[in-house]
Amino acid sequence: MAECRVLLLPGWLDSAPEHWQSRWERLYGWRRVEQSDWLWPKRGDWMARLEEVLLKGDTPAVLVAHSLGCQLVAAWSAHSQHCARVRGALLVAPPDIERDDMPANLLPWRPILRRALPFATIAVTSDDDPYSAPERSARLAGEWGARQVRIGAAGHINGESGLGDWPAGVALVHALTQALTAAPPSR
Repeated sequence: MAECRVLLLPGWLDSAPEHWQSRWERLYGWRRVEQSDWLWPKRGDWMARLEEVLLKGDTPAVLVAHSLGCQLVAAWSAHSQHCARVRGALLVAPPDIERDDMPANLLPWRPILRRALPFATIAVTSDDDPYSAPERSARLAGEWGARQVRIGAAGHINGESGLGDWPAGVALVHALTQALTAAPPSR
């Protein structure tokens, strides 16, 4: 992991202290990308902030996104000229923001950007995510070119899911970075 910095990308409303992202930040010193507005997120503002953080250092990054953070990665990678700074991404519980029951706060994030991501990607999905039906989660993972990892019934894979420090998730981050070290991307 020394070859990469890990950037945590929370979703709408940020990640609470019991969320696995917050636990990982405390346990491993991985950096949360802070956004200026967690309540009324603007896609362009969030993309600009991610770009700013990525450009601050020369060390390549692995992005670890939850919920709306997954949509951020897809949108950012479709527009940035600096995708080579990212070696891989772990996308956890990508929401279907095109559903009719999404909060008004998230409507500006439509439509979902559906291009293959230009770096190695793993999408972790739950069979009972209240924000994305299993078939929609599988479709998003496929459209993004991600390897899908289904973890059964785990809700929105957040603090309420009871994952604690979520060692299986940490193992996915390590597997992603080890694969990158063994075979650097050709892009």
